[in-house]
Amino acid sequence: MQILQLPAQPGAEPVPQTIDQAARRRVSGPGLRTFLAIAERYGIATQDQIELLGEPSRSTYFEWVRKAREEAPLMLPLDTLTRISGVLGVHKALGILFPIEAEGMTWLKGPHHGEVFGGQAPVEVMIGGGLDGILTVRRYLDAWRGGLRGGAGFEPVRAQDVVFS
Repeated sequence: MQILQLPAQPGAEPVPQTIDQAARRRVSGPGLRTFLAIAERYGIATQDQIELLGEPSRSTYFEWVRKAREEAPLMLPLDTLTRISGVLGVHKALGILFPIEAEGMTWLKGPHHGEVFGGQAPVEVMIGGGLDGILTVRRYLDAWRGGLRGGAGFEPVRAQDVVFS
């Protein structure tokens, strides 16, 4: 499979890059172990972890987990690796935006009235929204982190969107 790598220089053309089986094998175990550590830290239930990973069967999920923990050879599907990458991006952004982890967890698990959340908690959007839900939360946090502002009157995060209880 080929993906496009963003160019190093602004205005340059993206560079095609191949994701081969060797690359998937190399990152699958470490990626899944990191995902599991984040999911445990966030208190995400096993069934929700399965949904975040693209809903493999329970037996497949537990086989992946066993292999990852034993550092046995493992090659996850590209879709699953993309989902893990999205979760890692959310985790990184939360760490940058919320130096106090409890505040990040409150933001992640609390209801929000931002347009993309519609009153749901961001973690619910991630779990119920498939790959698009994961990437929506990641893009939202990346935009907030980067100070991105849209057109007139648009703010990625308003004061009333962030709730600490």
